[in-house]
Amino acid sequence: MNVTDKHKGLAFVIAGTTLWGMSGVGAQYLFSRQAVEPGWLVGVRLAIAGVLLIIWGAFRNFNALISIWRNRADWLLLIAFALFGMIPSQFSYFMAVKYGNAPTATILQFLGPVFIIIYLALRHWRLPRRIDVISMLIALLGTYLLVTKGRFDSLQLAPAAVFWGVMAGVGQALYTLIPIRLLKKYDATIVTGWAMLIGSLVFMPHVVTTPIPKLDVLEWSAVLFVATFGTMFAYLLYLTSLNYIRPTTTGMLSSFEPLTATFLSIVILHTAFGLPEMLGGAMILATAFLQAWAVSKPKKVIKKASRQ
Repeated sequence: MNVTDKHKGLAFVIAGTTLWGMSGVGAQYLFSRQAVEPGWLVGVRLAIAGVLLIIWGAFRNFNALISIWRNRADWLLLIAFALFGMIPSQFSYFMAVKYGNAPTATILQFLGPVFIIIYLALRHWRLPRRIDVISMLIALLGTYLLVTKGRFDSLQLAPAAVFWGVMAGVGQALYTLIPIRLLKKYDATIVTGWAMLIGSLVFMPHVVTTPIPKLDVLEWSAVLFVATFGTMFAYLLYLTSLNYIRPTTTGMLSSFEPLTATFLSIVILHTAFGLPEMLGGAMILATAFLQAWAVSKPKKVIKKASRQ
């Protein structure tokens, strides 16, 4: 790999994760206007991004796009991924943004690796590695700081925000684990596009029966940004980066997502985010770096379909 390719990969992953962070801030802005609710936004987002990804996949390789539906085991797993991976990950994240804010929701989503560690330990019935135990302890302490803001006698974050933030972490773990077999056989764009489209169908009855929100031009622009640049283009940039740099590097650079969400939320939306929250967030993000460093040694690395 030459230096130019590495620079391309770094640029792609930073651009993709930055767009994800901006998407969270866009959602926080919409929720603060009281005109949009999470279920509606998730349904619209998944539908638009899913259709665009399917069209993209059709232009690239139409036969590969439809081949996933020719194998019963594969399309059943795809539906399971949509229902138990895509939907929980998307919905819980936006609920966490609604009841809290984009920075805390994005950071708590990074608890996903902790739940993966616990799942793998239980599945294989063996104790976690030392690096895994250290990661979990750091993540727990970081979470405690984030939700208490350094005041250890009470929660300073709404209980609903804490619950949905932790569920976003669980959703991210499911989102990572469920499609592993599919991703070994099919292009990630195809898997994610179909999963988004299937997931959107669950929300369609709610979307079509909900009165269209009365939004101004700026607010509709935010909706379109969340669904396109904050979903499809962010994902494609992130995926393209894997052609130039290692997955461990992209995993570590995913920290640009919460950093972007925090910076823009503070500057644009004037979200209060003090030193204890920043320290707690940094500790949670540190677990992602520890896990990325750890997986650079083992033979097997879990492949992700995409993120928010």
